[in-house]
Amino acid sequence: MVRHDGGDWTHPGNAMSFQVAILVFDAVEALDFAGPYEVFTTASRVHGRAHPDAEALFDVSCVSSDGNPVQARAGLRVLPEHSFANSPGCDVLVVPGGVVDAAMADTATLDWIARTSAESQITASVCTGAFLLAASGVLRSGRVTTHWEDVADLRTRFPALTVEEGPRWIDNGALLTSAGISAGIDMSLHLVARLAGQALAERTARQMDYRWLVDGAG
Repeated sequence: MVRHDGGDWTHPGNAMSFQVAILVFDAVEALDFAGPYEVFTTASRVHGRAHPDAEALFDVSCVSSDGNPVQARAGLRVLPEHSFANSPGCDVLVVPGGVVDAAMADTATLDWIARTSAESQITASVCTGAFLLAASGVLRSGRVTTHWEDVADLRTRFPALTVEEGPRWIDNGALLTSAGISAGIDMSLHLVARLAGQALAERTARQMDYRWLVDGAG
């Protein structure tokens, strides 16, 4: 269910499914997109045990520019469900990082990020995905974070941003950014807590056997 009333969600119960779109592109960092994918799909599975008749709490899909497979940074091949042309609306847009130079130079990618972000309720970046949000005009000011190795570069390229090193993630309401790679898992669990309650986020982390840094927010 895609909401556009400006509200936030808590404890959706049995009747609501959140649409999550994750951008993928050549040289994307594998865990940048796979970590959030695992969090949201595991949350759906855990939620489904208590609500067996409900639709999936999070409907998660990957989107590439043309819908064709992409090759992640370490060589992993990824088959997305949608292209920019046929991707459905979403409640949550996740923009991962990796080697983002080509994606930053691609007008179609930046336009899709800007358009999709404007129509979603929440946009979140992982690692160097913050560069894509800034290049697309989605991030214009405020506190943000990225991989520790790229903090100085983000500050130089986008001086209007207040780039912080240290927080695992920074939540500015409709816009979130996370630090490098595994920090996207912590941020995604935080989003599960925002959208569906702290208890589900904790059960999801437990199911994943993941030590969630709940206090990692900036």
